[in-house]
Amino acid sequence: MREKSLAIHAGYDGNEFGTMAVPIYQTTAYEFRDAKHASDLFELKELGNIYTRLMNPTTDVFEKRFAKLEGGVSAIATASGMSAIFYAIANVAEVGDNIIVAKQVYGGTTTLTGHTIKRFGIEARYFDVHKPSELEELIDDKTKLIIFESITNPSIDVADIEAITTIAKSYRVLTCTDNTVATPIICRPIEHGVDIVVHSASKYTTGQGLAIGGILVERENIIDTLKDNSRYYHFNEPDESYHGLIYTNMPLPPFTLRVRLALLRDLGATPSPFNSWLYIQGLETLSLRIRQHSNSALAIAKFLENHPKVKKVNYPGLESDSNHEMALKYFSDGMASGLLSFEVDTKAQAQNIADRTKIFKIVTNIGDSKSIITHPASTTHQQLSLEELKSAGVPAGLIRLSVGLEDTQDLIEDLSQALEEE
Repeated sequence: MREKSLAIHAGYDGNEFGTMAVPIYQTTAYEFRDAKHASDLFELKELGNIYTRLMNPTTDVFEKRFAKLEGGVSAIATASGMSAIFYAIANVAEVGDNIIVAKQVYGGTTTLTGHTIKRFGIEARYFDVHKPSELEELIDDKTKLIIFESITNPSIDVADIEAITTIAKSYRVLTCTDNTVATPIICRPIEHGVDIVVHSASKYTTGQGLAIGGILVERENIIDTLKDNSRYYHFNEPDESYHGLIYTNMPLPPFTLRVRLALLRDLGATPSPFNSWLYIQGLETLSLRIRQHSNSALAIAKFLENHPKVKKVNYPGLESDSNHEMALKYFSDGMASGLLSFEVDTKAQAQNIADRTKIFKIVTNIGDSKSIITHPASTTHQQLSLEELKSAGVPAGLIRLSVGLEDTQDLIEDLSQALEEE
């Protein structure tokens, strides 16, 4: 099946359940047929539901459907996008190891990798997403993961995915791409060599700001990188916490299997079945929404580009944008998402413009059906130092827009009046 059909049908057998809509299995636990059935499930002799912290039928449909959309082989849903990123790191790295992170990433990823992860004894090293060659100087025998975003938030840069993954593969290092902004409708990083894709499902997946959640997707044949690779010795040695299981000897996708059996088991950042059901509903209209988000964002970017009070517009759909060539290479059908940013002279001007908008709401979320305006330097990236802000591409006068599904001309008129009063 193609993209639009997968988003509606993948991962669900209506004949099995007898319903057109995917049911919500709002339960914590499941009854076993007998004691042997329970034992077989825990020993992985038989696959099935044990406890909703580990798996749930509704969440299972969401995971399978999203994996298909991303072109992956398996997925794990999580309680938030940040927990998905944390699991990607915790699944491979331990004290004494390092990860390499793009400088241009979401502020929460910067603080997670630069501060919280440091307390776990894991070092974060940073590279410029426009200079993949910097990875050559940063990778060593303790490097476990390279993290970057397909469309960066809020600087709106586009990574050269193949350049990054080519270098990573030469060292047999795993790569992880946050594809939240692009969604699998615009970009499928796995097709360009990425090993792990993560999302905040709270954004475009749900589409209406209804639920917090995340998901992690594994590419097919990731075992080629893990098997007999000393970087990932714990995938090749018995896991004493699970009957001596060796993940690379299992017939199941090893990366997500370990996330489920070790990290979900022990850390428990699991989505509720109801939230998984909301994401399933969102996926059914994702392709339609993303096209409208992108069309409106491009029209707004063109308006802003010609406004005398705007210093710079960041949107890869613009032919004048420095990321346009990468967008043509990696994005589908001319779309570039509903996220854009533009720069004015000062922080005060940026905040005044945000205050004067009427349709755009001052909110720190993105990917909503309602349009959102944010001043990142004083909100999502406030915790960063001036040097970190500069590296992340977040000057004081930067304004981020998440363009919703309202009438495009109404949105342009709203921004026009906010800018004219400045």
